[in-house]
Amino acid sequence: MNNSNKKYYLRPFGFLENKYGEKLEKKNEAISIQGTYFSRIEIISRDHLVSKKTYDIPSLYRILDKKKILCDIFNKLKYKNNKVEKEIFKNNKFSIFGILNITPDSFSDGGKNLNLDKAILNSEIMKKNGASFIDIGGESTRPGAKKVEVGEEISRIMPIIQKLSFRKFNISLDTRNSSTMKFGILSGVKVINDVSGLGHDKKSIEIVKKSNVPTIIMHMPGNPKTMMKKNNYSNVLLDVYDFLNKRTQKIIKAGIQRENIIIDPGIGFGKDLRQNMQILKNISIFHSLGFPIMLGVSRKRFIDSIAKETDPENRLGGTVSSTLLAMMQGIRIHRVHDVKHLNQAIKVFEKLTN
Repeated sequence: MNNSNKKYYLRPFGFLENKYGEKLEKKNEAISIQGTYFSRIEIISRDHLVSKKTYDIPSLYRILDKKKILCDIFNKLKYKNNKVEKEIFKNNKFSIFGILNITPDSFSDGGKNLNLDKAILNSEIMKKNGASFIDIGGESTRPGAKKVEVGEEISRIMPIIQKLSFRKFNISLDTRNSSTMKFGILSGVKVINDVSGLGHDKKSIEIVKKSNVPTIIMHMPGNPKTMMKKNNYSNVLLDVYDFLNKRTQKIIKAGIQRENIIIDPGIGFGKDLRQNMQILKNISIFHSLGFPIMLGVSRKRFIDSIAKETDPENRLGGTVSSTLLAMMQGIRIHRVHDVKHLNQAIKVFEKLTN
């Protein structure tokens, strides 16, 4: 394989508190990405082998002057998405998406929101506790989950969407189906969250394009029923990166505006414990794709693999620690069940790192 086929990746690391980061950035000794300061960059290259080298920021700038391909990637690291800043963050540094599954079989809250009054109450509690969006889903996408017919999915989610929309809630819709997206958007949904990355339903791209709403593009090999049999990667971190790079380029070419794209590496979706940990430890690499990043680690099974806690509702500690690690890597959008506790963790983190 010749050098023209070599791929490059930039991973910022070396978290700095804001007061130190600001001073060092003025001297070109640190960089700010999504409001988080870093002191070092790892340059990763891949052809038939993967190689890694780390640089302080002054050394990095000298390299960028000589290598255009790295300079182009670095410029994406410094992205600013004004639409997402306005609609997702609303002048806040972090945004919390509170999970509301209207399903009988979701891995953690299955069956708990089937009653409409209960679903409304739980949404109100999450909003009061700091949720920027209520992320509503009518189909479980846990490993092994069976496909739900579109009509059934729509009948599950429309009553709560209509009720919350009337109450002026910000609503995100977790769906793989274009018809569900269409009904949801017409009823006030402001964000689409598609675990298939707009790949499950061929009509989804057109619906999102016409509606002009922000859309979360997630990585998942196969579908919920098959994904855990398709987790064969040569390098999970770089393979997921390449997938998201290729997928976002494709949907931009299809007419979706770049500023409407948010990416999600898909923790737990077709990844085992080692693979999930590899992504979480290095998640800042995805900044160099040039899109805002959502993280969903809430109550997931990898926490049980580490802490031996089979009950998802008892995985709050693992959720918080994973979220804080991601925040130190500049991840600002978090999809969670335990809104109150995560909001508290974020507030304390911000205070301590300013």
